[in-house]
Amino acid sequence: MKVLYTIGVSLFAGFLLTSCVVGKKYTRTDLKAPSSYREAVAVTADTILHPWKNYYKDPLLVELIEKALVKNNEVLVAIKSMEQLDLTYKQARLSLLPTLDFDAGASRSYQSKNSLNGSLSAQFTQKDYLDDYSANLRMSWEVDIWGKAAMQKRETKAGYFAQKENLSALKTRIIVQVAQSYYNLLGLDEQLKIAQKNIDLSNSTLNMMKLQYNSGSVSSLGVYQTEAQKKTAELLVPLAKANIAVQENALQILCGEYPDSIKRSGNLDVEEFDVVLPSGIPASLLSRRPDVKAAEYAVMSANAKTGLAKATMYPTLSLSPSIGINSFEFDTWFNFPGSVTKTLAANLVQPIFKKRQLRTAYEIAVLEQEKAVVQFKQSFIVAVGEVSDAMSKAKYADERMVLANEKAVSLEKATTDANLLYKSGMANYLEVITAQNSALQNELDVVAIKLEKLNAGINLYRALGGGVE
Repeated sequence: MKVLYTIGVSLFAGFLLTSCVVGKKYTRTDLKAPSSYREAVAVTADTILHPWKNYYKDPLLVELIEKALVKNNEVLVAIKSMEQLDLTYKQARLSLLPTLDFDAGASRSYQSKNSLNGSLSAQFTQKDYLDDYSANLRMSWEVDIWGKAAMQKRETKAGYFAQKENLSALKTRIIVQVAQSYYNLLGLDEQLKIAQKNIDLSNSTLNMMKLQYNSGSVSSLGVYQTEAQKKTAELLVPLAKANIAVQENALQILCGEYPDSIKRSGNLDVEEFDVVLPSGIPASLLSRRPDVKAAEYAVMSANAKTGLAKATMYPTLSLSPSIGINSFEFDTWFNFPGSVTKTLAANLVQPIFKKRQLRTAYEIAVLEQEKAVVQFKQSFIVAVGEVSDAMSKAKYADERMVLANEKAVSLEKATTDANLLYKSGMANYLEVITAQNSALQNELDVVAIKLEKLNAGINLYRALGGGVE
């Protein structure tokens, strides 16, 4: 009865001590977020809260993104990692439960006849050997005095959700890469069209030059320079075609497919998603960013690990009762209650000297937590910086586009006037070639600026946490 009383007191004390949690609860670090972005623009945050399917309006692009999110191999590997963490989290939820083992065995030992045990057993059993048949059911349970189970669950849960956010971050990156690749293809298509148009224009000028050369109005120099101008435009064609093939192959691989051509529709439309964003929303919208959320979950995980490291320095109380049957005769193995054996045990262990390993592990855990906090702050700062960068690029791309369009109007008039003046003998062929070269370069610049603005819109949507389902 004394043993039962002792075990009962130990159990009761264990239950009381389970409320003595060692680790501190997680509290979010003050990020001191800025009240506004560097490039202040007025608007609604609703645009960013739209799903990516509403943000990207080209149906062929939407189809490519859907395919990439399902078939991209990086995404598939990340999903498998999530499944692994899910199993780990489910297992961690059972950490409070005791372990229960069953074992059964039989043995025969031949003891020395000259030994005390051997002579006594031979007299008792009338045999020169001793059999032993046993079957035991053992339970082991560590009383969660310091809240270890709760901290383990918090650590595993934080790791699980951090990986979930990393998966979301990967998906948003895949969406951005597919969208940018698609618009790059449209930009290359535009460059090809510009090259073809300039080839036609150069052919017209060259034919005119040849007629004037035959009539003795111009020298062969004018013909050769006009042919060189035509070659400049012609050189763009194979370059654009090669870049188109490479970009199509890369986009197909991104979508989990073998290299092939890509269907696409329309031209570069810089107004497809003309995003206007609020100036005072860093904390509210950036908290949606999966990489920022993942960094915060890492801090939560580190906080739980610190608590666990501290708990290892405190006493542990474990209970290990068992019940079984034991006999030296097979016929009486299952003879109840004569063969029944019971054990009740309680163990209290307090680490005293372990070469300072436990204290060092705790101090390392504290430093790891401090590092995680710094990394969380850095992820937020980088996020704010990415938003500011994208806003600046979008804003100044608009200004450049206005100037480039005004320049295009002037160059179009200059090219037309140069041809008319040349035909009337009031301008030389160099002025015609110069006007055509300038017009060609400006058209290519306009395509580049359109791509910059589209990429700025894509990056801004992602930087503010847009596209996360």
